[in-house]
Amino acid sequence: MCGIIGYIGQQQAIPFLLEGLRRLEYRGYDSSGVAVKNGNISVHKKTGKVADLEAVLPTKVEGTCGIAHTRWATHGGVTDDNAHPHCSADGKIALVHNGIIENARSLRNHLEREGVKLRSETDSEVLVHMIDREISNGAKPLTAVRRTLKRARGTWGICVVFEGHEKIICARNGSPLVIGVGSGENWVASDTLPLQTLTQQVIRLEDGDLAEISADGIKTSRFDGRATDSEVTSLDGEWGEAELGDYPHFMLKEIHEQPEALRQCLTGRLDLKNGNARLGGLGLSAKQLQKIPHVRLLGCGTALHASQVGRLVIEQLARVPTLAHVSSEFRHNNPVIETDAIHFAVSQSGETADTLAAVKEIQLKGGEVRGVINVVGSTIARQCGRGCYIHSGPEQSVASTKAFSNMVAALSLFAIQIGRARALSRENGKHLVKSLQKVPQLV
Repeated sequence: MCGIIGYIGQQQAIPFLLEGLRRLEYRGYDSSGVAVKNGNISVHKKTGKVADLEAVLPTKVEGTCGIAHTRWATHGGVTDDNAHPHCSADGKIALVHNGIIENARSLRNHLEREGVKLRSETDSEVLVHMIDREISNGAKPLTAVRRTLKRARGTWGICVVFEGHEKIICARNGSPLVIGVGSGENWVASDTLPLQTLTQQVIRLEDGDLAEISADGIKTSRFDGRATDSEVTSLDGEWGEAELGDYPHFMLKEIHEQPEALRQCLTGRLDLKNGNARLGGLGLSAKQLQKIPHVRLLGCGTALHASQVGRLVIEQLARVPTLAHVSSEFRHNNPVIETDAIHFAVSQSGETADTLAAVKEIQLKGGEVRGVINVVGSTIARQCGRGCYIHSGPEQSVASTKAFSNMVAALSLFAIQIGRARALSRENGKHLVKSLQKVPQLV
């Protein structure tokens, strides 16, 4: 699993697909592929970089509808056959998939007993053959996808194209998909980064959603067949460009963006007069802050490192017991959740699967979770409902820079806020706020 991009409209699809794949490279991958419709479906895939895929493409790959994928091997080795898209035996259906099909082995065995020959070692390929079987039994494309997913267990963000059917069919369960809304054209992607230069209007699919995307419209429904009226939201309001500009690579660009990123995070949140921080998005009054028995910070990777720093700052300034947890381990330990404690889900993308699972575990047990998130409107941000956006702008480099800095800054703001509600004096608060205000110019 890794990245997905799709296009349907009046223009040639391949430029959008290749540029989208390049914008998804920051996620890491070992192979990539495209499927473009022009009467029949033309599929090309290659291990290595997107540039390696481009090198094997024919001079012209024509078609105004297509899907593409970058893969990071989970089931099966790094081979051309294991790369996405995967196709039905007759080549009339192509599918890309992010996620894990937990019952893939039993589904594969069932298909093989029926005489289906699978070309790859992946869990994803079983889906396209199951969809094909439903089509052979007379189902229409959307119904075929819905019936297939009812038999699957696991997580998925899938996009499927069919020969003779001018739509992209998408479905989400535990792996994000975002639809970019255009005029006479539409896009779909696994995150907003490939869409930011194409449209400012998006529909974020929820778990259990399916979508039929055509050049002229988008219809969404639930797995049980109920139609839904999905909300179109805007990508406006975030600073920064996902372009290199004059920099040789994103790592250097994002290092130099840290001062401005920190200013964006701190602007409007420093109360110099009262020596306090303003984090209205948390929805916590001074009285509530006084009663919090402990704080838990949840994150993976960079977010975990930022949480470990945040733990130290919160304990030092507020004298409140604080723990930083690895999200992937948290829910498996059957944690005891105190309903008056506060939990923070820390994530740059807002789509970290293990952190999202931890959020749901806490909420299931009656606990409250706030998000410390970069991407506005992301899944964790919506699941939490309340929180603090860190406003670091797009970050593509795998080694995090400005997102880490801003996570620490946001948690430091909370440390001041909860500290001032407890034993931190106004004078000490004013000193801390003034010091925090100076940080951007010192980086």
